Amino acid sequence: MTTLPPTDIAIRVRQAGSLTLLQDRGRFGVRHLGVTQGGPADLYSWAWANHLAGNPWGSASLEITFGGLQLVAERDLEIAIAGADLGATLEGKPAPLWRRIRWPEGQSLVFNTPVSGLRAYLSVHGGFAAPPAMGSVACVAREQLGGFDGYGRKLADDDQLRIFTPTTPATLGITEAPAHARPDFQEPPQLDLLPGAQIAEFTGNSLFDAFNAWWRVDDRADRMGVRLKGPKLECRTRSLISEGINLGSLQVPPDGQPIALLNDRQTIGGYPRLGALSPLAASRLGQCLPGQEVRLIARSSEAVLREYRAFLAAFNT
Repeated sequence: MTTLPPTDIAIRVRQAGSLTLLQDRGRFGVRHLGVTQGGPADLYSWAWANHLAGNPWGSASLEITFGGLQLVAERDLEIAIAGADLGATLEGKPAPLWRRIRWPEGQSLVFNTPVSGLRAYLSVHGGFAAPPAMGSVACVAREQLGGFDGYGRKLADDDQLRIFTPTTPATLGITEAPAHARPDFQEPPQLDLLPGAQIAEFTGNSLFDAFNAWWRVDDRADRMGVRLKGPKLECRTRSLISEGINLGSLQVPPDGQPIALLNDRQTIGGYPRLGALSPLAASRLGQCLPGQEVRLIARSSEAVLREYRAFLAAFNT
């Protein structure tokens, strides 16, 4: 049985909203068992929320999708909210995003509906506390793993949320993200794609369309994957032996409409793949509302790896 460090009840859930999950970095080293990684759909915003709250890399945060969440502080807290603008208010006044703020005991923090983006991340100084399942508290409902109870349950009304007792002052570290680091989620994103897998099996016209057309995010989108609607892509390979699926894999089923696989994806798949989105591109796609347009941009693995390493270096300290 796992013994947790000292924790405190810090937050009470007045209204749970449509989908609020606990997410740390994710669950790794278990895909050979058929267990997916979970973790934040938008790694970038999750990392900033934790960083601004004064937490180390990997700390658990709340991933709030669409809004509708109402929380009450059970003690004075230092928090940060990053990611989507869900019209958050603190005791009825707009809650600042992308910066560390104080949340006084007894006050209500409410997330309403999306203004821009889809998912907001709430980090509390000290980090949310929960018993790990297979080395992580990342909540994957389909596999009944992680979350506050260890069984993959989303937040429910009247839940009481615990945080680790902080061991460092909340005054340390950066307290506000610079303007250039804050994404504009209303701007149509250009998503870096690493060509690979079966890309040579797609027709010339399909490859032209893949990288020159605007794709529209379908309403069939969740933490498992996002379907893109646009020109039909044709692949000469019709049948494959199932193979391992990485984050951001862009599968193309027989209907020719690509599916970008995200954090709660299956671990193997048999559709041909155009390539894979970079981790940061997958994060950006995770903030797209249905109907939003996106563009695929072919990038080299060297360039993407260089950018991703720089991102990790900035936070993983």
